[in-house]
Amino acid sequence: MDAYGHVNNTVLFRYFETARMAYFQRCGFTGSYERDKIGAILHSTSCRFRRPLFCPDTALVGTRVSDIGEDRVTMEYRVVSRAQNESVAEGSAIIVSYDYHQGRKAPLPPAVREAMAKIEGHSHPVTPAPLRAPGEPG
Repeated sequence: MDAYGHVNNTVLFRYFETARMAYFQRCGFTGSYERDKIGAILHSTSCRFRRPLFCPDTALVGTRVSDIGEDRVTMEYRVVSRAQNESVAEGSAIIVSYDYHQGRKAPLPPAVREAMAKIEGHSHPVTPAPLRAPGEPG
């Protein structure tokens, strides 16, 4: 919490990271590191702060992959305040597939690409769909 009683802006980036890691676990991207030393590395990230998030509250975080490239994915996030029933922040990130053994980017593992496309309900390339947090009306 910051001096104004808001959840500090840096916390929103931690929420994004938590959502990103849960997504990667779901599609097996963390397992590819354990097997082949191919993992994810954050290229860039951004956040659009829509309104303050206060404590106490419950923040719902939604994420999706909006684009799958040869060696990278673009993820989008939305944070919704349960108390306000409003979106408080939206963000995005580019994540690169990285060979930690060789020290350079690598093609996205095919199994990870397929799992992401399945999660998103599309085949490659992924077509963007409206981003909603869990429980947010469609």
